[in-house]
Amino acid sequence: MKKLILILCLFSCSHKVNIKRVIIKIGNTEMRMVWIPEGSFKMGSVDTMSNRDEQPVHSVFMDGFWMSESPVTNAQFSEFVNKTNYITTAEIVPKVDSLINQQSSNNLLLEEMIVTGSLIFKNHNVPANQSSPMKWWSWSSNSNWKKPYGSGSSISGYDNHPVVQVSWYDAVAFSEWAMMELPTEAQWEYAAKKGETREFRDKNIWQGIFPVNNLILDGYEKTNPVYKFKPNRLGLYDMAGNVWEWVMDWYHPNAYSMKDRVRNPEGPLYSFDPMEPTISKRVTRGGSFLCSDQYCAGYRTSARMKISPDTSLEHTGFRCVMSTDQMNLFLE
Repeated sequence: MKKLILILCLFSCSHKVNIKRVIIKIGNTEMRMVWIPEGSFKMGSVDTMSNRDEQPVHSVFMDGFWMSESPVTNAQFSEFVNKTNYITTAEIVPKVDSLINQQSSNNLLLEEMIVTGSLIFKNHNVPANQSSPMKWWSWSSNSNWKKPYGSGSSISGYDNHPVVQVSWYDAVAFSEWAMMELPTEAQWEYAAKKGETREFRDKNIWQGIFPVNNLILDGYEKTNPVYKFKPNRLGLYDMAGNVWEWVMDWYHPNAYSMKDRVRNPEGPLYSFDPMEPTISKRVTRGGSFLCSDQYCAGYRTSARMKISPDTSLEHTGFRCVMSTDQMNLFLE
């Protein structure tokens, strides 16, 4: 694959920040990778909005790595599908045993779900709280990454928007094809915190009473183009809002109390969610256009979300990382 190294300088307050980027060909498109230098940080949070699964706060050292400067876009994912004829999870009739689990958590009829499709958002007339059943999700037999919001929707003209309606398996398949990986939770949070991603930065989230009325003060009801809002200090876009992003880790509420958390932690060996103990889940990070101050505030750098890896949602995408060794293969 062809590549081009660019060194750019940005100014933050009174000091200069060097941003190193490598542009990699992804089929007939490009992906820009940003260098995240090594360092230590405090993972987790004890702020007033934090959840118990964000604790205990602990020190972690991270080796340097490369991260895509934005979530993977429709154009990039299209290249993957066109080159490999890949079929996403939402385009395959789901297995009955997995649907039985999802039925209990989404209040959906089993017979309605034994078809290809995925979950789409529907406004609900009751304001949400942390214990609300998620009645704003509806199964759509016509929804997938090419039709993210069901019948009548399309990604035509949305090449530079993040791909959504992709499962964890779809995200892994793209990453492996591109000779990359999904970030670990630690890599993702480190890049957000080292980049000084701020909660008050302009971002695409829900404004108004969730899930009743979105005032759309940021200009977008759904996803935004990946370069619409300002990047963080490391040059990473949409590390808060727009779409939730799959990471490699299994979800476990006590992950931060487990061993081997000192350097480059890779997360638990298995999943456990006490709210739905029969369903294995992976973690997503970063929040989305459906996050609000009133409900989940998932755009916080330490916030964790949990989803079964075979689930596709209209507000969930991903970004990729590469190790130094992986990048060197491109630069040889």
